[in-house]
Amino acid sequence: QICRECFYIVFEDEIHQTIVDNNLFKAGERVAIGASGGKDSTVLAYVLSELNKRHKYGLDLFLLSIDEGITGYRDDSLETVKRNELQYGLPLKIVSYKDLYDWTMDDIVKAIGLKNNCTFCGVFRRQALDRGAALLKVDKIVTGHNADDIAETVLLNILRGDIARLSRCTFITTGEDGPIPRCKPFKYTYEKEIVMYAYFKKLDYFSTECIYSPNAYRGFAREFIKDLERMRPRAILDIITSGENFRISTTTRMPEQGTCERCGYISSQKLCKACVLLDGLNRGLPKLGIGRTAKVGAGADGSGEQQGKRAERRNRSSLQGKHGNLDF
Repeated sequence: QICRECFYIVFEDEIHQTIVDNNLFKAGERVAIGASGGKDSTVLAYVLSELNKRHKYGLDLFLLSIDEGITGYRDDSLETVKRNELQYGLPLKIVSYKDLYDWTMDDIVKAIGLKNNCTFCGVFRRQALDRGAALLKVDKIVTGHNADDIAETVLLNILRGDIARLSRCTFITTGEDGPIPRCKPFKYTYEKEIVMYAYFKKLDYFSTECIYSPNAYRGFAREFIKDLERMRPRAILDIITSGENFRISTTTRMPEQGTCERCGYISSQKLCKACVLLDGLNRGLPKLGIGRTAKVGAGADGSGEQQGKRAERRNRSSLQGKHGNLDF
C-alpha cells in the first residue's frame, strides 16, 4: 500500500516503462489520442501529455473524437472533450458518423432496434478513427484500452471462436500492416487504478454509460471479469498473459488481408464490414450484414417504406462524405 502522491508516481512510471519497453513512439511522430471524454481517454490524454513533456518524447499530440450521433450521451461527452482541449492545450478533431456515412447511431437504432446495434457502432467507429487520423495526417493512434478491456476481449474471442482476432487481440500495437498503427499504453493498467487516478487528480471526465450498450455481449464478459477480480485481482493480467501465449495451429486457415473494392479500407473480404452494413441500411435491410439476408418488410410504423425512400435519396457512393471522398 502506498500514499496518494506515491501512487501518482508509480502509476505514471509504469505507463512510461510500458511505452519505453515496447518502443511505442519515435521522436517527431504525430500521434492522435482517441478521446471520448470518458475516464480512460481523459487520463490517457493527461498522462501522455505530461510524460511527453517530462521525458521529452518529442511527439505532436492531437485529440481525435468520434461523434456517433447519440443524443443525450455523445453530445454531452464531446463537451467534456472540448474542455480537455483547452485544459491540456491539445488540438481537437471531431469526425461524425453523419458526415462519413449519412447515418447517426440514433437513426441506426430506429432501423435495427436495441439488439446488434453495437455491431454497427464498433465497425463504424474503428473505420471513423482511421479516417479521422488520415485527415490529421498522424503516424499513430493511441487508445485508452486498459487491462480489463483486453482481458474481456480475450474471453470474448474465445467464446465466439474468433481465432483470427484471438491471435492479435493482446498485441500492444495493432494495425501495423494497415493504414495507421494503434497503440495501447494502458495495456497493463487496471481500470480501478485509472478511476482512482482520475478521481484524486480531479480530472474533468464524463462517466455516463452509453444508453445503447446495456444489451452488448461484451457486458457479460465484463461482469465475469469483475467477479474474478474480486476473488483474485491478478486474474486480469493472467488472462492477458494466456492470450499472449496462445499458439494457433499451422493447419488453421487464417483470413487473407486485402482491401475493400468499394472504399479501399483494409478487409479480408471483397467488401469491408462497414460497406456491407451500410449497404444493408441504405437498402432498407439493416440486418443484411449481421447474418440475416431475408428482406425486412415494413413494420406497423411504416419504417420499411421510410428506409426505402432513404435509400432512393442516396445517389452517391456509400462511403462518400458530404465534403468528398475519404478513400485511403
